[in-house]
Amino acid sequence: MNSGGLQIIFSMTLYIVAVIGIGFYYAKRASESSGNYLIGGRSLSPWVTAMAAEASDMSGWLLMGLPGVAYWFGLSDAAWTAIGLGIGTYLNWLFVAKRLRVYSHIAGDAITIPDFLSNRFKEDKKVIMTIAALFILVFFSVYAASCFVTVGKLFSTLFNTKYIYMMLIGALFVVLYTFIGGFLAESASDFMQGIVMIFALCAVFIAGIAAAGGISSVVENAKNIPGFLDFFGIAQPKLIDGVQQVGENGKPLFNEAGKYGFLTIISTLSWGLGYFGMPQVLIKFMAIRKSNELKLSRRIAVIWVAISLFAAVAIGIMGRILYPAALLTQSEAERIFILMSSDFFVPLIAGIVMAGILAATISSSDSYLLIAASAFSKNIYHGILKKEASDKEVLRASRITLVVIAIIAAIIAMDENSIIFKVVSFAWAGFGATFGPIMLFSLFWKRVTRSGAIAGMISGGSMVFIWNKLIKPLGGVFGIYELLPAFVISCIFIVIVSLLSGEESKEIQEEFELAKTMEV
Repeated sequence: MNSGGLQIIFSMTLYIVAVIGIGFYYAKRASESSGNYLIGGRSLSPWVTAMAAEASDMSGWLLMGLPGVAYWFGLSDAAWTAIGLGIGTYLNWLFVAKRLRVYSHIAGDAITIPDFLSNRFKEDKKVIMTIAALFILVFFSVYAASCFVTVGKLFSTLFNTKYIYMMLIGALFVVLYTFIGGFLAESASDFMQGIVMIFALCAVFIAGIAAAGGISSVVENAKNIPGFLDFFGIAQPKLIDGVQQVGENGKPLFNEAGKYGFLTIISTLSWGLGYFGMPQVLIKFMAIRKSNELKLSRRIAVIWVAISLFAAVAIGIMGRILYPAALLTQSEAERIFILMSSDFFVPLIAGIVMAGILAATISSSDSYLLIAASAFSKNIYHGILKKEASDKEVLRASRITLVVIAIIAAIIAMDENSIIFKVVSFAWAGFGATFGPIMLFSLFWKRVTRSGAIAGMISGGSMVFIWNKLIKPLGGVFGIYELLPAFVISCIFIVIVSLLSGEESKEIQEEFELAKTMEV
């Protein structure tokens, strides 16, 4: 390996050591109780809450998946997705954050999302808790897999090593420090990783503009690609067996621009609906130390998201101009950030910049693994299978489950040609449709019932699979993102079933009213 490769390894090793150090620092507190391990004793500061929520949300998708979409299809798909996510982020912090922090405290001091939903309806038979926990286990296994794919692509590209080895090493690292430090380690490291991610994006964005000769040069060159800079059109690479064709002049070939109509725009904007059901974000709302500090967190989070999404889309656009024929499949296109980082910076700095991808991946996969572990240990093992289990037994079950979920995710991630954007979009739809509608109704509609909640969760989660696998392949108007129809179906079921079933008890309604005004 040359000196440049060694310098990159050195930079990233320093970063990895820092993250593991955070895990050991919080190990003692994490082991004190399952509450500390799973939600940090509700002790997060506004800055840590904001950065940890967004870093765990965005994952390696932000630095690889989104730039890859912009590189491959041009502005429209990536930009409308980013706009939807930006709006969703703001609305989630504005409406859901404070109400959930207060209500989760009132509803039996719930420390997981299944806990909150079950306590909200005063369940004796833990049906809601079980359904919620099972959906979390399924979709977070997929989500964690997307993170492992990102790590595998990063290291296999950097060091010209087999993807599968690099993916497994990355997975092992994530499991190690999450296993040790739990939620506090995850949140503290996510704060650091949020800073690394935005630094990496801004650094590559600025260097890309300089390398391309300025923004005007990027725009002029991009206009030569049909539909590449259109908000209402989309670039169509000319493909044979999934590989973009290259002309005799060495330039990649494109078909005529496709249409990006109103229905497609609404479908893409619907990414923003997913935020209302994202456990990795919602759990951070529940973990802040004071509900009145969420206003500051909201401002920090929204600014971070706006800058990061803009830079990620711009990097993909610039990447196509600077390296027009370097990445000829959609899967390869997701490596554009790595390629630009390697070329623009000396190896030592490139290692720090590319640590942004590692940071994004770790900050998400640790959240996914931890929440999936809590779903089983706290909600299924302790809530149903062994109600008399001690806190230490619950803590041990959390750690065992974390390892099992990581193994399942690693098996899913074995396919080197997985497209990160597609893997994430499916899991995002799953959470958004399963939890988003019932979270909103539970927080803001007193008339919602336990039966309505069950019907909404099952219909929403099931419709994601049905639409993606059976209806979406029909194309045309059915080709929309599965989150939108599944979210709507869930809402319809919640309203109809709630109205057909009797009102909930006076105790439940009084708690609802208390959550509207109380501060914690």
